[in-house]
Amino acid sequence: MSNNRQKMNEMLEKKVWAVIGATPNKSKTANKIYHTLRSHGYETYAVNPNYTEMEDGSKCYPSLEDLPKRAECIDFVIPPDITLKSLKELDPELYPYIWLQPGTYDEEIVEFAEKKGFKVVHEGACAMAAVRLR
Repeated sequence: MSNNRQKMNEMLEKKVWAVIGATPNKSKTANKIYHTLRSHGYETYAVNPNYTEMEDGSKCYPSLEDLPKRAECIDFVIPPDITLKSLKELDPELYPYIWLQPGTYDEEIVEFAEKKGFKVVHEGACAMAAVRLR
């Protein structure tokens, strides 16, 4: 089993997720990921400072620090420059598991995250597809 597959399986065992970049716009991937995680039994929090609520009425939080519970896995669905900025601010001791959706990273970001101590899933791995295949 590949290292990426092992990390995917490890992260999919985590039950509290945050989707950074979640949006109430139903046509966006971040919205679909958020709802897929929820519909598969994950306690999932939307994180996006631009919104206060998802289209289903659930709360959207401005930051990870505002969540009512610490997320065990952070799913990034934001542009690479914002992903890198976020990773620079995050403590891998508090948030060890990060899932980088396709389009949210480049090799520099992955290298930075791994050197900082995060467990990273990134290679062609959409959390939405992985959850559905589980």
